[in-house]
Amino acid sequence: GSEMCIRDSPRTDPAVIMLIYNDDKILLGRQKVWPSGMYSTLAGFVETGETIENAVRRVVLEEAGIKIKNIQYHSSQPWPFPASVMLGFYAEASSKKIKLDENEVEDVQWFSRKEVINFTHQNKFLPRKISIARRLIDDWINKV
Repeated sequence: GSEMCIRDSPRTDPAVIMLIYNDDKILLGRQKVWPSGMYSTLAGFVETGETIENAVRRVVLEEAGIKIKNIQYHSSQPWPFPASVMLGFYAEASSKKIKLDENEVEDVQWFSRKEVINFTHQNKFLPRKISIARRLIDDWINKV
């Protein structure tokens, strides 16, 4: 029956990627392995038995110590390594104080819209245009 098809199809592991905002600022972080100066949205895998929304909350809390609310779905993107699908979200910060998990991320900071637009002047740059991270950031920047 149809259950068979579902069970036998290749697995896709969901990952969540989210742009956290607070007024005119967004939360961006970087991992040690990334090229120097690159900052992006926070992201992580959904654990077994966890809702997507809880994964968004957990990853942001674990990596940055920030509590969030108003989680809104934005878009998705297939991600080949490993077989996963990235689910993109916006969420509003309900706390501002960053508490970094250095095992997870090298740095996390709040950046204003203006700072992000002028990233190159700070020797920083964003992920490439085709990435969902960049789409989340660009859409937020272009929002009036």
